[in-house]
Amino acid sequence: MARLSITKHSIAYIGLGSNLNQPIQQIEQALLALDSLPESYLLGYSSLYQSAPMGPQDQPPFINAVAKLATSFTPLELLDQLQAIENQQGRVREERWGARTLDLDLLLYDHTIMQSDRLTLPHYGIKDRDFVLKPLAELSPEMTLPDGSIVSELLDHCPQYDLVALKYDQNHHWHL
Repeated sequence: MARLSITKHSIAYIGLGSNLNQPIQQIEQALLALDSLPESYLLGYSSLYQSAPMGPQDQPPFINAVAKLATSFTPLELLDQLQAIENQQGRVREERWGARTLDLDLLLYDHTIMQSDRLTLPHYGIKDRDFVLKPLAELSPEMTLPDGSIVSELLDHCPQYDLVALKYDQNHHWHL
């Protein structure tokens, strides 16, 4: 008799950002890498958005998105996978909030609340970034955070970073 293997998958939301080395292609490549993770399934992703940088203003605007992933990795294992993808795409960690080829942030993992020296869940900045909240609300309009906050309501009151949605054309290209 065949045995059915059932693996529990958690739902994780991952913020993607890039402002160096063809940011749109960096995001697209990261989405492919997320979809290729073992025991994980890319369930969807938001539109791409352009935003002003949070930190030093003498850098290019960012391209941002949020991906929804079903995974059997633990939060810290998933963080390791995300950092490996960043490294594969040339991420160098020099300046906080500085320019980067790719930034992958684990925003939410089910309704897990945790704080360690490596990871805080939900992500510490989730409530204050329209470039995270807008794509998150696009993926899950009625989403509530573990503390009961409603994403769409948080979006109405968070700082603005000149968010502009990119358009996806019939040739399968993102552009402003």
